[in-house]
Amino acid sequence: MAKTLKNTDASGASKNVRDISFWGDGDTFKLISKASSEKEGWMKSTKAMQIDRVGCLVQVTTQQGDHVAEALQFIPGVRIYEEITNDGVIYKRSIVKI
Repeated sequence: MAKTLKNTDASGASKNVRDISFWGDGDTFKLISKASSEKEGWMKSTKAMQIDRVGCLVQVTTQQGDHVAEALQFIPGVRIYEEITNDGVIYKRSIVKI
């Protein structure tokens, strides 16, 4: 079965994956960066979960077809920084020092 690789948040996943189900906050991990090709069946992403005043848990995922590799690392002393348009739309995230 083909996977939807273009999702970037819980709202988009809800629109693109008909039978998706969430318990809790589907956006606990915030997308920092992502590259994918549905035609070639690959995806690479970096997501982070901020722990206020402490740091971030960072997850890196690489998927090639049905093969998935993930790494998880805690980085102390950083936070997620969001760049937002005047309309309130987030267009970029990065990890910055506290």
